[in-house]
Amino acid sequence: MKIVYFGSSKFAVPSLQALLGAGHEVLCVITQPDKKQGRGMHLSYTPIKQAAQELKLKIYQPLEVNDTEVVNKLKEFKPDLFVAIAYGQFLSDELLGIPKFFAINLHASLLPKYRGAAPVNWALINGERKTGNSLIKLSKKMDAGALLLQEETKIADSETAVFLEERLSHMGVALLLNSIDAIANGRYNLTDQDESKATLAPRLKKNDGLIDWSKPAQDIYNLIRGCSDWPGAFTHYKGKMLKVFQTQVIKSPDKFSPGELVHVSNEGLSVGTGKGILLIKELQLEGKRRMPVSDFLSGHQLKNGVRIIFS
Repeated sequence: MKIVYFGSSKFAVPSLQALLGAGHEVLCVITQPDKKQGRGMHLSYTPIKQAAQELKLKIYQPLEVNDTEVVNKLKEFKPDLFVAIAYGQFLSDELLGIPKFFAINLHASLLPKYRGAAPVNWALINGERKTGNSLIKLSKKMDAGALLLQEETKIADSETAVFLEERLSHMGVALLLNSIDAIANGRYNLTDQDESKATLAPRLKKNDGLIDWSKPAQDIYNLIRGCSDWPGAFTHYKGKMLKVFQTQVIKSPDKFSPGELVHVSNEGLSVGTGKGILLIKELQLEGKRRMPVSDFLSGHQLKNGVRIIFS
């Protein structure tokens, strides 16, 4: 098939590589414009642009993908199919009408659950036991198009957003290629999503990572997993941000004040929650490197019996 590929994030890279490996013709790649980032305001570009450069593909980076100039350019390609994966802009009806067949989208959730920019993060934050990928016909409404195929997978108890998204990105390759084969052969079925079961997974904000110690330890543990890539789960210690990484839930019948440091050892910091104890094994104090608790304790004299409350 002749394909125009829309993508930006790392999640979309394996599928782009797989399309070429399967013998499809990628006419061009549409990705987000380069951005200036960091203190030095260095120009950075999307993982898809980097992959497309390595694959020697044509690249376009429109500020607004629905501009007339972009629409006319894509019409010239006469594509069979649009493939959009983690692109970052909505496609207009005019754009969606260009391909010979239609536009398809790979989304990292079991739609209609978790429509939006951060499906992997919110699935983990909410303590889901399973997730998966959905291959849909793209529509103007966000992630609401008819379903072609879905694949389900169990979520490991220790899995973080970084690792789960990576795993789903590779799982999605077979789903994408099978869907394209079905479309090419006219042997596909489209199933409307059940709107009554739709839930949202909006882009995370920095403050979404703030730990509420009054919640159960398991909920906090899930938040830390779900925010592992960005913004990171955090609390405050002596007026400074303290990011929390590797943790363990400890069941305890005893009641402690939420956020209270109840035990200190090189194994970790035991902190009271609304239910149970959270053992912090790895952390990062504002302005410092990420480190195990044993290293943190060498520079901070935390002792059992001294009351400290994280907030």
